[in-house]
Amino acid sequence: MILDFHARLVPGDDRLLPTMDGAGIERAAVSAGGLIGLDRLSAQIDAGGRAEAGAANDEVYERCARSAGRLLPFYFADPFRDVAAYAQRSSLFRGLEISPAVHGFRLDHPAVAALVETAARAAHSVYMVTLARAGARPADLVRLARTFPQVTFVWGHCGHTGLDFAGLTTIAPEPNILAELSGCLTVTARAAIDRLGAARVLFGTEYPLQHPQVELAKIAVLGLTPTQRTAVLGANARRILGEENP
Repeated sequence: MILDFHARLVPGDDRLLPTMDGAGIERAAVSAGGLIGLDRLSAQIDAGGRAEAGAANDEVYERCARSAGRLLPFYFADPFRDVAAYAQRSSLFRGLEISPAVHGFRLDHPAVAALVETAARAAHSVYMVTLARAGARPADLVRLARTFPQVTFVWGHCGHTGLDFAGLTTIAPEPNILAELSGCLTVTARAAIDRLGAARVLFGTEYPLQHPQVELAKIAVLGLTPTQRTAVLGANARRILGEENP
């Protein structure tokens, strides 16, 4: 069973489940999408900045509740606004996502620690994409992961460039950081398997920005053993989500 660890639900877009069916993907962990436009997002990745846009977390929960268990909701939190809301509603969700690119924060901000403390109590993993600026680099993720060794952190896209070999080296010693593969180059995905081991690598799509078939094609050319393929395409995600039995 293939489990996509990182897809998005965008308001007004009902294509996710049919697209999953066409790609042979049984289930997906989903966060809110469409918070800001791609031009602004790319500008903030390069130059910094903060968007005040909030995520449609209630809508994500409601749509997941109607999916017969196929969609697993993650809470997309702005550390400056959502600490209390996430604490109140964490039991309804299956994980946490935070984004320095969208909401413009440092990983050493006390509000980030407060969110992660809630994630620890809820047994949630924490998904994030690091950047190339101080406070949001892979080394900053490592410091956060060492502060919360009981929490599983997921390094989205294997970094924000698609070719972050240095970031792989940085996170490799930290057993509670896993790498998610959507959007990265094939060479980076293979390096993640080699440096972290297949047990620390997760398949994701970043739907709707990337078609799932593209990410599945990447997996297909990595030369994985059957055991590695099973781990990356779903077993690791089920372990993190507390669903080790398919």
